[in-house]
Amino acid sequence: MEDQQRLEEIANELNMYQSQAEFLQQQIESVKASLNELEILENTLKSIKDGEELEALVPVGAGSFVSAELKNTDEIVMSVGAGVAIKKKFEDASQTITTQKEDLSKAMNQMVENLQKISEVIATLSPQAEELMQKVRGSEQ
Repeated sequence: MEDQQRLEEIANELNMYQSQAEFLQQQIESVKASLNELEILENTLKSIKDGEELEALVPVGAGSFVSAELKNTDEIVMSVGAGVAIKKKFEDASQTITTQKEDLSKAMNQMVENLQKISEVIATLSPQAEELMQKVRGSEQ
């Protein structure tokens, strides 16, 4: 009976760790998407600064766009969260993007590290659960 109780405890732990691993994996994917968006933004701003891309498609609603020429590229309106946007000088915006990328990369690295630790725990607990399951099955027969 003691083996059965320990098996249930390990199974519960495994379920908890697997849920955490799945959540972390989703968070990592979300951070990767954000990093990709920042890369695109950074490349677009570089093209604008170099004078390569002074035309843009501007959304006008219902999935429709018009071609427009960019006239003032000295300032950029950037979202700072919670539906708030502020004007920033081009260089300040570039620095903000670099900082955001660094912060997201650090956060993603920490999540990957945590995911690896959780995976190690799962790898340790799984054989224990298998062994106990064999004992419980053997004692039932």
